[in-house]
Amino acid sequence: MSPAVATNGFADTQKEEGPSRLPPVYSELQSNRLNHSPPLPSILKSSFKVVDGPPTSAAGNPNEIANLFPNLYGKPSVSLVPGDSEMKGHQSLKIGVVLSGGQAPGGHNVITGIFDYLQERAKGSTLYGFKGGPAGIVRCKYVKLSTELIYPYRNQGGFDMICSGRDKIETPEQLKQAEETVKKLDLDGLVVVGGDDSNTNACLLAENFRSKNMKTQVIGCPKTIDGDLKCKEVPISFGFDTACKIYSEMIGNVMTDARSTGKYYHFIRLMGRAASHITLECALQTHPNIAIIGEEVAAKKLTMKNVTSHIADIICKRLELGLNYGVILLPEGLIDFIPEVKQLIAELNEILVHDVVDEAGMWKRKLRSQSQELFEFLPQAIQEQLLLERDPHGNVQVARIETEKMLIQMVETELDQRKQEGAYKGHFQGQPHFFGYEGRCGFPTNFDANYCYALGYATGVLLHSGKTGLISSVGNLTAPVDEWTVGGTALTSLMDVERRHGKFKPVIKKAMVDLEGAPFMKFASMRDDWAAKNRYLSPGPVQFVGPFANDINYTLMLELGAQFPY
Repeated sequence: MSPAVATNGFADTQKEEGPSRLPPVYSELQSNRLNHSPPLPSILKSSFKVVDGPPTSAAGNPNEIANLFPNLYGKPSVSLVPGDSEMKGHQSLKIGVVLSGGQAPGGHNVITGIFDYLQERAKGSTLYGFKGGPAGIVRCKYVKLSTELIYPYRNQGGFDMICSGRDKIETPEQLKQAEETVKKLDLDGLVVVGGDDSNTNACLLAENFRSKNMKTQVIGCPKTIDGDLKCKEVPISFGFDTACKIYSEMIGNVMTDARSTGKYYHFIRLMGRAASHITLECALQTHPNIAIIGEEVAAKKLTMKNVTSHIADIICKRLELGLNYGVILLPEGLIDFIPEVKQLIAELNEILVHDVVDEAGMWKRKLRSQSQELFEFLPQAIQEQLLLERDPHGNVQVARIETEKMLIQMVETELDQRKQEGAYKGHFQGQPHFFGYEGRCGFPTNFDANYCYALGYATGVLLHSGKTGLISSVGNLTAPVDEWTVGGTALTSLMDVERRHGKFKPVIKKAMVDLEGAPFMKFASMRDDWAAKNRYLSPGPVQFVGPFANDINYTLMLELGAQFPY
C-alpha cells in the first residue's frame, strides 16, 4: 500500500488495512473470546435520551480552570435516562479514536464498542483509528477501521490494533496540526482513550476546537491500570481489574515459592507511580506479610529509616516464630511518598529544568542541606536513577528506580547492625521483583471486557448527541451489567492546576488511596495477622479462578459496600 502525503507534510494512511493478527493461529482461549458478545447495560439496549445535570465546577482552583477553559468550564455532566432519543447532528458520523499513554487490558473493546454503536445506531458512519497515539493525530497517520480489521481484536488484550504513544498535543504548532487533521478527515468527533494526562489533553483539544467554532467534538475514556483516574461518576479506570488479578496470580506463585524454599524474602515492586491502588488491591487478594501503602507513608511523614526499621522489625518477629522468609509488596512510586525524598525530587526537578548536572558535583550546592545529605546517603545506583531524564510531564521516571533493590540493601544493613547488637540471629536473603509490563496487555477479565465495551458504546452516544469535553462514565458497577448506569462527566470538573516543568498547568486531579476508606481500613485490620502468620492466598490464572473471577476488584466492592469472603 502506497501512503499518500498529508496536508501537514507527514505521510498518512487512507486505505483500509488488514488486521496484523491472524485468528487461525490463535489459542483455544483466544478463539473462544473472539465470538463472545459483551452484554450492554439495559439503558443502551432501548430508547434513551441524554439529560444534562447542573452546572459543574472544578476539583481545585476553579478560577484558574475557568480562565484556561472558557468555552467548557461549568458545562454540565450528562446521564442517559429512558425516553425518546433526541440525537443531534447528522445520522452518519465520522469519528476518530486514539489510544494514548500506556497499555491497559480492554482497550480493544472500547474501540469495538464505538464501532458497533456506529454500525447499529448511526449507519453509514466511518471510524478512523489514529496510529501510534497522539502523534498519529499530529502526523495524520490513521487507518479506516472495518469489520474485518476489528474482528481479530474483540475481547483480546493489547493495544496493537492501532498502537499507542505518550506524545502530547499542547504546543501551538501541534494544536494547528491536529486542527488540520480533523478538518482533512471531516471528523464529527474524536475519542481519546487514556489516563489523567491524556484526558487533560482531550480537554485542551475540546477547548481549542470549540474556541475556533470547529464541529469536531472530543470525548475522553478512563484508562489506566494504576486506578488513579476515578471520581464519583467514574468509579474506576479500565484495566485496573485485569492488571491486579494478573499481578495477584504472580504474587501467589511467589508466595508458594517462598514457603517451599523457606529462606527468601521477596520484595515485589508493583506498578503505580502516583498512587498505591494496585499494591492495596493485590494485598487484599493475596495477603502478603508486608504491604507498604505510599499514601500512609506520606500521611505519617515516615523516613527511609522508618520504613526500613518497620520491615526489619517484622523479619525479626517472624524469625522468632521460626519463619525466615516472606513476601513484601511496595508501590512503584514509594520514594515519591516519603516526604524527605519527595522534597529532594522536587528540588532535583527544578534544578534539572534550568541547569546541567556537572561531573564535579557543583550542582549539589543548589540543594538544601537536608536534601543534599539524603542524596549522599542513598546508594550510588539510586542517585544515578534519580538524575535520569524526566518523563514528558517533567517527573522522575520512578519506574526506572529500583526501589525494591534499594530496600533490600537498606534492610540488610539494618539487620547486620542488629546482628552485631545480638538482636537478630538469622540469615537474610532478599530477592527483588518488578511486576509491571506483564499486567498491561493480558486478556481482559470479563469485567474489563464488559466495562470497556460499555464505555466505548457510551462514547458513541455522547458524540452522536452533540456533546464535547466529557469523559465517558459507566457506574453502578457491582450490580449486574444490565443495571449499570451510563453518562458523561465534564472533564473540567475533574481539573486542578499542578506545577510541571517549572510552570503551573491544568491537570486532572489524581485519586489517591483514601486512608479512611473501606479498602484501606479492611487491609489495616488484617495486616498484623498477615505479618506474623502465613495467610497467603494464591488466586491462580484469572480465566480459571472461582466465583469472583469475573467480578469487579475487591477495592471497588468495598468502596461501594458490597460483601465478599476473604
